[in-house]
Amino acid sequence: MLDWDSWTEIYHTLRKKPMRTFLTALGVGWGIFLLIINLGAGKGLENGAKSQFGGIASNSAYIWTQTTSMPYKGFNRGRTFGLKNNDIAALHGIPEVEVVAPRAQLGGYRGANNVARGKKTAAFSIMGDHPVIQKIELFKITRGRFINELDIKEKRKVCVIGSAVLSIMFDGKNPIGDFLKINGIYFQVVGVFGSGKDGERAERDEQTVYIPLTTYQKAFNRPNRVGWFAMLAKAGTSPALLEQKAKTLLAQRHKVHPNDPRAFGSFNSEEEMEQMNMVFKGIRLIAWIFGILTLFAGAIGVSNIMLVTIRERTREIGIRRALGATPWNIRKQIVMEALTLTFLAGISGICLATGCIESLSALGVGGDFFRDPSVRFDAVMISFVVLIVAGVFAGLIPASRAVRMKTIDALRSE
Repeated sequence: MLDWDSWTEIYHTLRKKPMRTFLTALGVGWGIFLLIINLGAGKGLENGAKSQFGGIASNSAYIWTQTTSMPYKGFNRGRTFGLKNNDIAALHGIPEVEVVAPRAQLGGYRGANNVARGKKTAAFSIMGDHPVIQKIELFKITRGRFINELDIKEKRKVCVIGSAVLSIMFDGKNPIGDFLKINGIYFQVVGVFGSGKDGERAERDEQTVYIPLTTYQKAFNRPNRVGWFAMLAKAGTSPALLEQKAKTLLAQRHKVHPNDPRAFGSFNSEEEMEQMNMVFKGIRLIAWIFGILTLFAGAIGVSNIMLVTIRERTREIGIRRALGATPWNIRKQIVMEALTLTFLAGISGICLATGCIESLSALGVGGDFFRDPSVRFDAVMISFVVLIVAGVFAGLIPASRAVRMKTIDALRSE
């Protein structure tokens, strides 16, 4: 550890030419400032993307039918086929499945249909569902209730509406017990829900009307027809594995070639999350690479300035050596000067960057796609270690040059 005289000397050395010291420190501070800001911004983007993905269970899988591309068992390629009610029990036989939710949408995927109440008419999505969909689509009931098993069994003409439907059709008034006319058929409102998602996905979901799937099939002449299946994998089970087993099972049941790549469409939340995580791992890696390179560029600047300082203090170093200072004493003093400058500049950069990130988070800047930027404590500590390494690196080269000078040559220097 340095004594008080050494620290005093470091202080006077840095204070001697304040502008040069400031500009040198600026390079180091700017490097670590950019590193912390980039990490925080990357986390903000990640949080925003995950919030857009939110509202869906993280172990869910979805499967629907398309057009076959391979002939099989007497059927030509290009055949269309549909999912049936009896597929529900078959899918429950898969060991990995926790929940099977048969679904249908009037007018097809993202289709909209006329909904009327009195003189008001608007187009909304009409979904036929079972109560178990609540375990997969994580919306929240704000009034009344959701579809229940008795609604399914008795094929009741009831509906649950999104908050946007409430606002448009009922002007925000209590709709429970009132009626909506969907394609000429009256349905009684039993509940209102709000989306668990954000942004455009939430707006789209909240313009939805849910009705019992059995009622949907009977009222709209879709007997025994299911549009697609939403499934939930058991805890600790891969939804990707569940997706693959469901496709294999349904291919057997509907006489589809087991290797037909186009007969079924599907996706699972695990795959989506893995892709998203890979993207943000790449962003974090780039942030670290550019931040560290910028930081070491600043350290090189410190090292160059220390070389200039040693040249200015050549005679002083010669006197020290003549009075008995060892090479270790000289090296330690120079390294500590570089390390002190780097440390102070880096700490300032860390504090400033952290303050900026916290301010952005508190102000809620960025909207749906950028939210709650933050930097983990371990990332700050790693940055601090990198900072120390950069400081030592900045001092070692000029220190080595200083101890290589011969005492007599140093004393002769003007």
